[in-house]
Amino acid sequence: MFIKKIGGVLICASALVGGAAQAATNALSVGVWANFEYKPGDPKDREDGGTLGNEAIILYADGAADEGEGIWSYSAEFRAGPGSFTDKANNSTGDQTALHKAWVGFKFPHYGTLRVGKSQVPFGWKTGNFWPGDLLQAGYGDQMDVGLKLSGERQRWQYDLAYYHADDWGSKSTDTVDDNGHWGSSTTYRKVKTVVGNVGYDIAPGQTVAFSTQYGGLQDLTGLSANEDVDGSHRAWVAYYVGTFDTTTLKASYIDMARELPNNVLVQAAGNGTVLARDIRNTRLSAEISHGIGDWLFYLDATRALPNTRGSSASGVNAFAPGIRYDYGPGWIYLEYLNQTGGIDRNGQVSEGDFDAIYVSMDFYL
Repeated sequence: MFIKKIGGVLICASALVGGAAQAATNALSVGVWANFEYKPGDPKDREDGGTLGNEAIILYADGAADEGEGIWSYSAEFRAGPGSFTDKANNSTGDQTALHKAWVGFKFPHYGTLRVGKSQVPFGWKTGNFWPGDLLQAGYGDQMDVGLKLSGERQRWQYDLAYYHADDWGSKSTDTVDDNGHWGSSTTYRKVKTVVGNVGYDIAPGQTVAFSTQYGGLQDLTGLSANEDVDGSHRAWVAYYVGTFDTTTLKASYIDMARELPNNVLVQAAGNGTVLARDIRNTRLSAEISHGIGDWLFYLDATRALPNTRGSSASGVNAFAPGIRYDYGPGWIYLEYLNQTGGIDRNGQVSEGDFDAIYVSMDFYL
């Protein structure tokens, strides 16, 4: 999902707390968005013409010490409303509010910036559309987890090394915001103790090839274990390319993933009459092209998922989302279409099922 922030209220930290404070720049801003959704295959939408909703208000706080006056920085984003891209059944608040991100950074010369808190997981690239989201990257695109991340660059190289203690605040939340519904639930399991590495190399001006990998545990939240054991695991890697040519951007990636579900998740499912595979495996292919003309941006996201899980009856599934974005000044207007022949469930398993929808979204930022 693409988010724009412009303007803001600038506050000088030294003016707030006196001459003892370090010189710094701080910015507060607010945004609002909502959209119209029409699903051609839904009898209700064909009857009433679609739904206006998914409204949300977003608060931003960003700041950094002035050059030579300190090494710190920070960034936070708080959302409230049905369009917050949070899952109230599986988040830390139990409602439609969420901290999408909240980190404090420390810049160390020659090493990079260490961010502490909830930050973007450095794994591959995230899609540039607004409402359709990560499509079949599902769980490996736009992820925000809680932990430590060191990011830096040297000549043509960029690198990230991160440790994420959990995928969200609290002891049971599985809310990765924005790409939810692919990492268990508050009553099954969650992602914990994950190590992530990413390295990129500029093969030419504006063109980067990169590789990311992650490995971590899956914690039992079924209630069948008194200690909520971490007896599952997950791992994945992605090779990807990002190239920018004037106003045109190309992206491509190949993702390979595997999960070993906690044993009690299988026991719980069997008690409900469902048979789950313990070892989940599949691959994902993703591509994106975008082209800007003045205030207009035209883009297309396309993804494919191939199941490799033993016993899976699903075949390869596809999803694509073309869109247009117009910059009208204080925000954007989006027209987007989503079509998919399948999806990815909470266990990372590929499933078949047709879905399509038309989205018209609008936002503004102060």
